[in-house]
Amino acid sequence: MADNRCAVLAAPVAAERSHGERLQRRRRLFQAAFFILFLSAPALDLLRFDLTEAQLWFLGQRWSLGIAAFQRGEATATETAIAIFVRGFIPGVLFVVAFMTVAWRYGRLYCGWLCPHFSSVEMLNDVLHRACGKLSLWDKATTPRAGREPKRRWWPLFALSCALLGFAWGITLLTYLLPPATVWGNLVHGTLTPNQARFIAIASTVFALEFAFARHLFCRFGCAVGLFQSLAWMANPRGMVMAFDRGRARDCRSCATADAPQGSACDAACPMRLRPRNVKRLMFSCVQCGRCGSECETSQGAQARAPLLQWTVGADALRETLKQRRQEQQEGR
Repeated sequence: MADNRCAVLAAPVAAERSHGERLQRRRRLFQAAFFILFLSAPALDLLRFDLTEAQLWFLGQRWSLGIAAFQRGEATATETAIAIFVRGFIPGVLFVVAFMTVAWRYGRLYCGWLCPHFSSVEMLNDVLHRACGKLSLWDKATTPRAGREPKRRWWPLFALSCALLGFAWGITLLTYLLPPATVWGNLVHGTLTPNQARFIAIASTVFALEFAFARHLFCRFGCAVGLFQSLAWMANPRGMVMAFDRGRARDCRSCATADAPQGSACDAACPMRLRPRNVKRLMFSCVQCGRCGSECETSQGAQARAPLLQWTVGADALRETLKQRRQEQQEGR
């Protein structure tokens, strides 16, 4: 009878574990697809602004505000003003409102699931950890993960990865401003203009240094897209949060996984180096990647227990926020 009961308990737990793993695989696929889109969008004319023609390209079409027609005398001032409002102002406002509405409810979902910079951050975190056992060059202590022993042979790969990612970002940004065929043709044939060569060199160097030394700092405070998402999310008490079951806090003592054999699996998993069990105001730069929840499922599932960390949104998130405030007030007394 006892064996049967254990089997019944283990079945849903195994499903929870597999759900967390599927969630992370799905997130990786989204990140990879968006990274490819980021690199190829200029070449496909999906989105770029051509400085040589002063022309915006969007979804393979020239996107004009009618200013050129006005300069040629083919449109009146009123027609041009209406075109600017309809084709420029309204789409811009709608995009910003839609983007910030998602951030208001779900937080920095774009950062954790799509942003090409953050996917680069996660990859570099893993390579650096293999080299020195840390997720940042500025960490004072190592982060145990999957029984890894730091090996110096990973240092050249980390430096090379930073350099290659910096170059990829530098040249991709240039193709958003100049015809991609021209840029890549000049690069392949060694005929870059002085300005093109200067832009690629400076941008590649800045991004390579940022990836090596300040990638987490940039994500937290240097990225305007991430910052405004965080501000919108923090202003909404019903926004999606990773709720922590504080009534079972003792279960965290036995929390360990293959990636975090010494415990605190959710802390070790967080690519932003946050503590997921903290209150919302201390999770300002959370990117909603869900890795902490997946690790918690794995750890607690191995002991036939429900996870302590779960995403909540709406009324459940509001109750979690109020609960956190009451706890802070009690601890402050």
